[in-house]
Amino acid sequence: MAEEIQLSVKPREIVGKQVRALRREGWIPLVIYGAHVQPRHMQAEERALRAVISKAGQNRLIRLDTGDGGQHVVITREIQREPISGNFWHIDFMEISLTEKMDIDIPVVLQGVPPLTKSGEGLLIHGLESVAVRVLPTDLIPEIVVDVSNLVNLNDAVHVSDLKLGDKIEILTSGEEMLAKLIPVKEEVVAAEAPVATAEVEVVSKGKKEEEGEAEAKK
Repeated sequence: MAEEIQLSVKPREIVGKQVRALRREGWIPLVIYGAHVQPRHMQAEERALRAVISKAGQNRLIRLDTGDGGQHVVITREIQREPISGNFWHIDFMEISLTEKMDIDIPVVLQGVPPLTKSGEGLLIHGLESVAVRVLPTDLIPEIVVDVSNLVNLNDAVHVSDLKLGDKIEILTSGEEMLAKLIPVKEEVVAAEAPVATAEVEVVSKGKKEEEGEAEAKK
């Protein structure tokens, strides 16, 4: 199991529009819900919450200390932010059981540089940003690292079927989905052809006007 991340929270009695005053005092409203628990309204100190979310993201376990001896393991499900400032507005946590498997998306991180991108002959394109898996919370990994330095030929690619995550993690995403691909760099030729096309249009238009002028003179 990865390093444990802890956050102290406490029950929240203020709801609705009154939570604005709560935020001004440096507290952020939370909701904790889960398959086997009733939703609970909580609150956390903004600075501590910001540090925890920065470290945990949305796919690492957080142990909440409720201050009354109770502790709950959760993951972050939704982060609402104030549109202008970007400050936290509201956080949804989902409580999980350490003995039940969960479905979750794990982010994909590309590592390394293909040789042909260094020479300028190839361009690395990214595919899926995350892969869906089914796993016990205790076996959850923060990210899936994909080494792309092994892509040595143009059109080489890495697909979900190439991942080796071990027996404890069941991959739900289709194996045909692409994670990364090395494609050739194409030269821009459209811009060079554009002036020729314009010149042809001008000649045709001029010829048409001359013909119309001759017809008027014959009348």
